[in-house]
Amino acid sequence: MRTARSTTRTSPVTALLTGLITLLGLIVLGTVGPTPAQAQSQSPQQSPSPGALAAGLHISDGRLLEGNGNDFIMRGVNHAHTWYQGKTTQSLADIKALGANTVRVVLADGHRWSANSAADVANVISQCKANRLICVLEVHDTTGYGEDTAAGTLDEAADYWIGLKDVLAGQENYIVINIGNEPWGNTNPEGWTAPTIAAVKKLRDAGLAHTIMVDAPNWGQDWQGVMRANAQSVYDADPTGNLIFSIHMYSVFDTAQEITDYLNAFVNAKLPILIGEFGGPADQYGDPDEDTMMATAQQLKLGYLAWSWSGNTDPILDLAINFDPTQLSSWGQRVFNGANGIAQTAKEATVYSGGSSGDTQAPTTPGTPTASSVTATSATLTWTAATDDVGVTGYDIVRVSGSSETKIATSTTNTVTVPGLTADTTYTFAVYAHDAAGNRSARSATVNVTTGSTPSGSCSVGYRIVGEWPGGFQGEISIGNTGTTAISGWKLAFTFADGQTVTNMWGGTPTQSGGTVSVTPASYTSTIPAGGSVTVGFIAGKGSTNTAPTTFTLSGATCATA
Repeated sequence: MRTARSTTRTSPVTALLTGLITLLGLIVLGTVGPTPAQAQSQSPQQSPSPGALAAGLHISDGRLLEGNGNDFIMRGVNHAHTWYQGKTTQSLADIKALGANTVRVVLADGHRWSANSAADVANVISQCKANRLICVLEVHDTTGYGEDTAAGTLDEAADYWIGLKDVLAGQENYIVINIGNEPWGNTNPEGWTAPTIAAVKKLRDAGLAHTIMVDAPNWGQDWQGVMRANAQSVYDADPTGNLIFSIHMYSVFDTAQEITDYLNAFVNAKLPILIGEFGGPADQYGDPDEDTMMATAQQLKLGYLAWSWSGNTDPILDLAINFDPTQLSSWGQRVFNGANGIAQTAKEATVYSGGSSGDTQAPTTPGTPTASSVTATSATLTWTAATDDVGVTGYDIVRVSGSSETKIATSTTNTVTVPGLTADTTYTFAVYAHDAAGNRSARSATVNVTTGSTPSGSCSVGYRIVGEWPGGFQGEISIGNTGTTAISGWKLAFTFADGQTVTNMWGGTPTQSGGTVSVTPASYTSTIPAGGSVTVGFIAGKGSTNTAPTTFTLSGATCATA
């Protein structure tokens, strides 16, 4: 299904050819990007008087705080609710179980897509609260205004929010109003400032006291520095001071310097900011530096919200494949379980502390984990599920070192694959269970796992089970060439541990002796280009267990496994 995300996610130059021409002209002139001193040159913000603060989430001294004054740092993802309304209930539960404390929810005001009704928005807020998530609500119809002729205005978006006033009132502890998504394209982006100020004033005049979020122009990436230069005037237009800026970081932000300069400009000026969307996978426009984005956000204690949970037109940006939390993409693994990721850094909003649901009973202790599919860089852990009087909603996986432990992953099921490990290293892991009220079990017993040696071949292999049924399953093997020259006439070898038998294969020809399988290529898979890959699929018989192979060789050389 195609959605409005299309190609505008990853570059500010995709909506019109004129945008591309303008950008190339600016590159030649050496004027791309904001002037480094712009935000710093603004006068420091004046903190609003205590009486002006919202009852719930609010801004003070350039920081987003909860109603009790606790510093709140958003760590979460975006979810395309307006296009996938039937997926939202489960998606929010899964996003929470993976450790997020915030979700940004796509809504529509009726200009471009069917408007989300007051009842629907009330249900979204209820689901966020049930899953103990802070909810950022955004109108998507404004995307690319001035360049995308289908886009609506910020004034129309403001009218939509005012129409929802009865639903939004009293929810100041739990929601942030993101007036409009990426509300200006690349055409005359300086036109963004006045409508943004007008929309903020319109919401305040209508009596909405929530924290307001405003997105940047240039399809959210502000590569011409309009938001950066005018942030102080926009902030000053809000009489409550409860306004936060949102920068979207895709391929425009492909160097560490660009990222750190932009975020530090706002922090130094004491202007509140977060990364409201960001991507990591490379595309035809560049390769976003998501590692620096996440590391800098952690260093500066700024929020980030990754794009997006699932359902993208371009599935490279799906964090979860087909909305399945057990099938995180490599992008999803990076965001949730990687360095400075959600599992490591997210802290639940204190408004949810204390088991407000009345449930105070913790789940039982999970069983001792067992390790399988151990490679040089990853291991799969499985444990006996915990039980709970209401229901276990997820598990926290921790690495134990002496008396200390570090949360490294979360899972909604009793199994998880831990990536990013170091070869020839022994790790100790354990598991906690938790329920929807935040009650946490005692820690499981530990398991020691020693990773394998670094593979010697210029190859990588990804193995996955596509489907499974009693007595059989369908598998898929992706063979990648990590070297600098093409591989031709290859031979892949691996061993099944549980008596699995290949009965049919496409993309290759199998030979099996006992559990050992050798595969030679078909004509159309015989050459693997440098940096490329080929895929082999198969049908196989199995017994009651179906353990994945742990080691693969290509023409005798051991391959890395993904």
